[in-house]
Amino acid sequence: MYPSLKTTLFAFVLTTSAVTAQTHKPATAYNNADFKVKAASIIYDNTLDMLIFEMKVEGAAGRTVPKGVGSMNGAPVLAYVFPTTLKPTDVGFSSTEGIVAMGLTSHPDMDDTPLWDENNDGIFDNDGVVWHPHWVVLTKDSRVPGGLSVKEFKKEDKAVTLPKTAPGVPMYFDSPGYNVVTQGNVIRMGVPAYRVNNQKDFKFDAVSCYMEMNMGGDHAHHEMSATKPTLGVYAVYTVLSGKLTLPYTVTAKK
Repeated sequence: MYPSLKTTLFAFVLTTSAVTAQTHKPATAYNNADFKVKAASIIYDNTLDMLIFEMKVEGAAGRTVPKGVGSMNGAPVLAYVFPTTLKPTDVGFSSTEGIVAMGLTSHPDMDDTPLWDENNDGIFDNDGVVWHPHWVVLTKDSRVPGGLSVKEFKKEDKAVTLPKTAPGVPMYFDSPGYNVVTQGNVIRMGVPAYRVNNQKDFKFDAVSCYMEMNMGGDHAHHEMSATKPTLGVYAVYTVLSGKLTLPYTVTAKK
């Protein structure tokens, strides 16, 4: 993403999301200390050749999960998100414009990790509420009050490449299966360095937010919609830097 476009996108997001945590009604129930991010880090551990993503909140990380609505249409998603300066190709997508972000998510109405059984009960499609990771590419979207959505593409576009672990929807969206751990006020996850093209010097920010799925109309057949994105940001609770400038850098384990 070119610097001018990224600056425009960040300005748009900050303007549109400044009050959405208070004004988007479904999101207000989750606007609590569990999503007030007070610190974040990505630490490279050379003994494991792994990047440790971590957020600290004022409350209990991961304690609050969404209440299901019984449908993928309108399904709530809560997320702790690390927007980064990584390139889409670093995480297995084909080249495209947008912000590569790691989202640690919970959503009881759907299971979008068909390769993984996060609650270890032998059933692979019933554990969407368990906190789990997604690589996504975010793009500006004026159709939602949070100003961002996961970038979509036409399902017949053969030029788009997704990682082998992607769940098969026409979005820049992956389910890489990394283990997510919540302990007290911390949520963390480890990513093998080779899974991000051995990048260890990128920048990042930390965001907590409320998202929703839209599977009405054409989305039932995974077609792009003119009214709502398939997965959009409807409320932003915290931007750690305050200005979404991605000022933080990966550090080495001491």
